[in-house]
Formats: sequence, C-alpha cells, structure tokens
Amino acid sequence: MARHRPVIAISCYVEPASRGDWADVPSALVPHAYVHHVEQAGGLVVLVPPRLDADEAMAAEVLDRVDGLVIAGGADVEARHYGADPHSSVQAARPDRDALELALARVSAASDMPVLGICRGMQVMAVAAGGELEQHVPDRVGHSGHGVAPGSYAVHAVQTVEGTRLAQLLGPTVDVPTSHHQSVLSHPGFVPAAWSEDGTLEAMEDPGAGFRVGVQWHPEVDRDPRLFEALVDAAGG
Repeated sequence: MARHRPVIAISCYVEPASRGDWADVPSALVPHAYVHHVEQAGGLVVLVPPRLDADEAMAAEVLDRVDGLVIAGGADVEARHYGADPHSSVQAARPDRDALELALARVSAASDMPVLGICRGMQVMAVAAGGELEQHVPDRVGHSGHGVAPGSYAVHAVQTVEGTRLAQLLGPTVDVPTSHHQSVLSHPGFVPAAWSEDGTLEAMEDPGAGFRVGVQWHPEVDRDPRLFEALVDAAGG
C-alpha cells in the first residue's frame, strides 16, 4: 500500500486581503512559498489560523490531526512573554498569533512532533521554552545587514555548528535570505546550530528530538529545499 503523504500544519495570519471586487476581506493567509516548499517536498498542507482564546488543549487538538508543523515568520513576539519591556523598534503586537503559536510550540515539544520554526517561528520556539529575545539586533552589531529594508530580503552567509543535524543537512556554510531585527538570546533545551559572522544566532535545534529546528532566515523564499524535505521526511517517518 502506498505511504500516505505527511500532513504539515503551517501557522498563519488573519489579514485583510483583496480579490477582484472583494476588498479587504479578513482572510487566513500565509505566503504561498511556504505551501509550495512543503508540497514539493511531498507533504500536504493545512493552515492553522491564529486565535486569541488558544491554549495548550486547543493546540493538542490541532496537532493530533497532523504529522508536522511549520511555525511561520511574521511580526515580533510580544516582549511580555519573556518578561521584558518593549524596545521602541518593536512591531505592533499580534496577540492572536502569540497565543496559538506559543501553545503549539509547547505541545509539539512534549510530543516530539517534527517542527521547523522560521524567523519569528524560531523566536516563538525559544520563548515557549523559557528563553529571551534580543529586541533590536542593529543596536549590538551596528548595521542593518539582517534586514535591509521593509518588504525585502538581505543575503548573507551563516556558519553551521559542527556535529549538529543542521550541519549534516546544509554543510559548513550556506548563504541565506534574511529579514529580521530581533534574534534569540537564550534557548533552554536547544543548542546553537548556526551563527552569522557578527555573532547573531542563526539557528538552533533540540538535540533530543527527532527533528525540531529553528532558523532565523527565510528558507521559503530560497530555492534550497533541504530544510522542508527534512521536515517532511521526519513527519512521514
């Protein structure tokens, strides 16, 4: 009998969207590049819209129905979730996404579900584990090379950490598309998996999990399929 394709949940926004004569209709959406990569890797996609009333019980109901999870990129995680006051640069809070994604991160960790966290998603995973974020990377590094302008991506090299799953998957160095101004400072339960030259943590992974990886860059806008293939492979295992 043919193996069923793994079902991958992708977290998303509810945002106004316009189609033809219909303007600014509240819609559950995510850039299609996420969907495309998962489908090309052999998975089936379901979108999980954010909810203010989300908790771990609801997250468990969602994850019981899927085989893997992508926590997608997006706006800054609200600083109160890691006990900090907000920096002047932070984006408007998205409490609906924070509520659901933090719950999804915690429940998926407990069940060892395959997870790929992308940009904000990596930060959500760290905060859910009790970690802390650096709220404005340019204050430390003195440049804006991690996010050159709104609505665009910079490209820079990252160095993977020898012996990690990410190094086995991507090799010692890889050029990545990036657009962020925050990063992970502390990450209980995870180990560093990649760094940029300026000392910014670019990836982390759970060494005790089957596949639980966060990357600070945006692999969905890259042609490199390997991270999505690894996620789908783990979800089908």
